[in-house]
Amino acid sequence: MRLAIVTAYPPSKVTLTEYGYHLVKHFRLQKDVTEIILITDKTEGQKDLAFNEEGCKITVKECWAFNKYSNLFKINSVINETKPDAILFNLQFLKFGDKKIPAALGLLLPFMCKLKGIPTISLLHNILEQVDLENAGITSNKLLQKIYSVIGDMLTRFVLASHIVAVTISKYQTILESKYNTRNVALIPHGSFETPPEPDYNLKEGPKQVMAFGKFGTYKKVEIMIEAVELVRQRTDENIEIVIAGTDSPNTPGYLEAMKKKYAHVEQLRFTGYVAEEDVPVIFGESTVVVFPYTSTTGSSGVLHQAGSYGKAVALPDLGDLSILVKEEGYKGEFFEPESVESLAIAIENILLHDSYRIYLAKANYHAACSLPMSHITKMYIEYFKVLQLAKSNGFKLDVALVEKELML
Repeated sequence: MRLAIVTAYPPSKVTLTEYGYHLVKHFRLQKDVTEIILITDKTEGQKDLAFNEEGCKITVKECWAFNKYSNLFKINSVINETKPDAILFNLQFLKFGDKKIPAALGLLLPFMCKLKGIPTISLLHNILEQVDLENAGITSNKLLQKIYSVIGDMLTRFVLASHIVAVTISKYQTILESKYNTRNVALIPHGSFETPPEPDYNLKEGPKQVMAFGKFGTYKKVEIMIEAVELVRQRTDENIEIVIAGTDSPNTPGYLEAMKKKYAHVEQLRFTGYVAEEDVPVIFGESTVVVFPYTSTTGSSGVLHQAGSYGKAVALPDLGDLSILVKEEGYKGEFFEPESVESLAIAIENILLHDSYRIYLAKANYHAACSLPMSHITKMYIEYFKVLQLAKSNGFKLDVALVEKELML
């Protein structure tokens, strides 16, 4: 199988970059894949393919860019040129831009690939029915929110034109099947990027690191975490370092720089900036607790899966998607009330002051991560692609529920 993967890819700063990296990293080791055609966004630096010494051939096609109106045509041109046997889209609704037209045009691609007769799977990391448009930094205008909802329904139907749409949370599958009366939605878990050897859960000497990781400024706000740690410092004698690892969200440029100025008086506060893929194990490995300072959620959390892979205790807001993920995949964490500094301070205290509890959470998360490695997730995609290749002869008529039963997925 010559598999095309349409995704942002390091050193890109576009959303889902990290997930794209790990898809490629693990698909290349699947014996059924003879070549990966990586259809990716243009970057100044070279694409990170340091693992390419083993596994199948990887052909890189840099042809699109965030917010470019031409993305639809350039990606379509590459697909026509390379003629892949199957294609996987790594998507969310602002994948190709935060401007309305480029974002919408990019989401027409799965429909176009289906028309070409190419077995097509779209991995949809979020659905608009579950996105808080105001908290996500899209719009706070109620009229515009209604308009976006109508447009979102239309674009969702274009994505659902894929032969299979994969979602990472069961609730998304239920919503799509009931609202759009479709039977081509598959539940494929997010998976854990890495499964390193089980870590030493004992802490090293020095300050305990309270860390947040991601793209900040929309629904990920660092203020609550910084202020919560300040409360913990006032109430205990714990030596704590605050680590903000990551960059601004594309929708809120300048946010972290503003936070640096606002909290310049706070001691032991470190902003790392962009974290390269090779530095991720260090950032997580040095942390004592990983905090999710979210006001809403927009899909399955890659950060939670990373925290689990490195055996870390987590403090989570009691919000929809995160709560579902914890229940469905076996992760554990100390929950707090979203936007409550006091509640988050108590959650951090409970982990930092009770080492046996921290280790209990860390071990549970590590074992949850190990149960769903990316090697297993990519194998699930391969099985679906095999079914699609066989189904070409009967016009791709298939019922995903029956396929899952047959494959015992």
